[in-house]
Amino acid sequence: MAKLIGYCMDPVYLIIVIILLGLATLDLVVGVANDAVNFLNSSIGSKVAPLWIILTVASMGVMIGTLFSSGMMEIARSGVFYPEKFTFPAIMMLLLAVMLTDVILLDLFNTFGLPTSTTVSLVFELLGSAVAVAFFTIWTSGSGEHLGEFINSGKALAIIGGIFISIAIAFVVGCVIMYISRLIFSFNYSKPFKYLGAIWGGIALTAITYFAIFKGLKGSVLVSADMLDYLKHHMGTALLYTLIGWTLAMAVFQHLFRIKILKVIVLVGTAALAMAFAGNDLVNFIGVFMAGYDSFRIAQQVTASGGDINQLHMGRLSEPVVANIWWLLAAGVIMVLALWLSKKSRSVTETEVNLARKGDGVERFSSSPLSRHMVRSSLHFSKSVSKIIPASAKNFINKRFEPVELEDKASFDLIRASVNITIATLLISLGTSLKLPLSTTYVTFMVAMGSSLADRAWGRESAVYRINGVLTVVAGWLLTALAAFTASMIVGLFLMWAGKIAVVIMVFLVAFILFKSGKLHYKRKSKELQHQQILSSEQQLVVSCNNEVHLMLDKTLFIYKCILEALEGEDRKIVRKAMGDACELYGRFKDKRDYEIVPTLESIQLNALDLEQEYVQLIGYSYEITKSLKAITETTFRYIDNNHTAFSKEQIEDLKVVYKILSEAFIKYGEMEKSGDYSQFSQIVNMRETILDLNPKLTKRQIKRVKAGESTTRSSILFLNLVNESKIITLQSSNLMKSHRNFKVQYAKSVSEPHTTDRH
Repeated sequence: MAKLIGYCMDPVYLIIVIILLGLATLDLVVGVANDAVNFLNSSIGSKVAPLWIILTVASMGVMIGTLFSSGMMEIARSGVFYPEKFTFPAIMMLLLAVMLTDVILLDLFNTFGLPTSTTVSLVFELLGSAVAVAFFTIWTSGSGEHLGEFINSGKALAIIGGIFISIAIAFVVGCVIMYISRLIFSFNYSKPFKYLGAIWGGIALTAITYFAIFKGLKGSVLVSADMLDYLKHHMGTALLYTLIGWTLAMAVFQHLFRIKILKVIVLVGTAALAMAFAGNDLVNFIGVFMAGYDSFRIAQQVTASGGDINQLHMGRLSEPVVANIWWLLAAGVIMVLALWLSKKSRSVTETEVNLARKGDGVERFSSSPLSRHMVRSSLHFSKSVSKIIPASAKNFINKRFEPVELEDKASFDLIRASVNITIATLLISLGTSLKLPLSTTYVTFMVAMGSSLADRAWGRESAVYRINGVLTVVAGWLLTALAAFTASMIVGLFLMWAGKIAVVIMVFLVAFILFKSGKLHYKRKSKELQHQQILSSEQQLVVSCNNEVHLMLDKTLFIYKCILEALEGEDRKIVRKAMGDACELYGRFKDKRDYEIVPTLESIQLNALDLEQEYVQLIGYSYEITKSLKAITETTFRYIDNNHTAFSKEQIEDLKVVYKILSEAFIKYGEMEKSGDYSQFSQIVNMRETILDLNPKLTKRQIKRVKAGESTTRSSILFLNLVNESKIITLQSSNLMKSHRNFKVQYAKSVSEPHTTDRH
């Protein structure tokens, strides 16, 4: 590329090409982070092999697939607009707007762990940017042309229609094939698979081979025209030999070498799906750069011959393209590195696996009125259908769907994984062979959702959450289309209007957004890790409870002290800091209550019900304290932030009395805990009674101040709220310390005299 500098052309276009190259590299990283779920979810969800083996197989598929993508490169050049209507400067700004928007959009979706479509992003970004540049060209040139002369609306609508129709097709096909497969094999599939496994594997691998290899060869840079012609006229023979070969190979693997051929099918399917992904979606990441690079080379030739690039129309972009193999290989290497190193790809994969997993548990998504209505309607429909189905048929079907415990706590079994991987590969590879930019995300996600529905993975305890999760993801897809079109159009207009200044501003904006999204992703994952914390041993339980109680008592005093200092000095900063700590503490114990308690009780093996009961109570009391702390900090902050009348000295002194009693009690309990002597615990009870007795006295004092006109309405309301919440904090703190004392006593007893009776 450096040799092009010598020609007399505005260096801004070379800079744009370099920026496009950098953005294409970033796009490969963020794109793979989003699309890795497409070919990893079946392998990871079924735990078919260790992660490093899955990634190695997928990497091989990606590298091979990059060499099959040449035929898809035309989508970025002439798929949604007529390049001959755009001049060279306009086409460069158009392509730059697409890449800037694409990197930002995909990274934002990755940050929140939502799978979106890189294909839909590209198509709508091309469309939005082309509309913006066309409008600007029409407006500034005064040529009288209209938008329809610039936009290839027929082809654009065909591409968009194909993408969205694939959603319904993928869901229905995945659902039907999974239902039939489960009827054939059931969940306890070892016996029927012994006889039908080789045939099942032969059919699945033949289908994968046909679509991923034979059809994919049309777009490869490695295969000659003679070879393609031979396959075209002898496809039936080739498929027959392939079916026989795979079936015999699976039979040998299964019966002679005792290999679990379902694992072979899933791993081969993973490689094939990764290959289909690279062949179909590589254009989404480097197609725009390749179009910009070729446009630059065309402009360079015109400049060298003395032509004017400002009048150069880019009709040559409509010509068939054969991508340089080295560009494709370089892109493949970057994709493989992103596959191994990207943390955001794990987030997107977790979303899909979580929605498709077998069984109940903590759900990432909440319910919604629509999901609840859909579940109720499904239940009514199911009951109606059940009345007309013979009892014998219902018994047979129910037996085929009787669940069994999955190995290694997998999210679903290998039968479903093989269905997911095979159907998705067929549909995506078919789209590739027909030069249709199907959304790999839409296809694989909807196949997985259809198969999980047919597999009865969505039970009464999880259906509303799973359905709402699917609706959320699909809504995100629609949002992708709208956001991609709108954002790309805005960026395109900005680039056309402001020129070089806009290029600089947008590059810095992209860098800033990527930096901020990285920090946001880290915070979100940290919170999710807290949700997933499960205490699996008695020692972990004891250490965690002790740490949480100490944290709770220390933070309670700190936050209460901050409130007093803030009210006394009318200091917004102090109370805002206290409010942040209180909200963080509230979120921490709310998550523990919602996500930790039940999984921990299920996981930990104890014969001490009393110990577990105290653990549950410790979390409950701590949560109630944090609710009060959150309430008093928020109301205090609003009071000070609105510049209301300062608290009187008498009001501050009354609240300080409460703080002093709490502080003395907490310190006294800490001394008891260190010594292990709780004989003076009655002092803690006295503290509680003292504050409870003090509560009505403080209320009466405030009433007298109100009657005497010594206190405003808002300060009175806040003071009474603080007194009331202090009462709650006192009661719950006393309960917390009592429960913690009992917890430690019970643990000491269980260590010295282990229970021998069964917990049940």
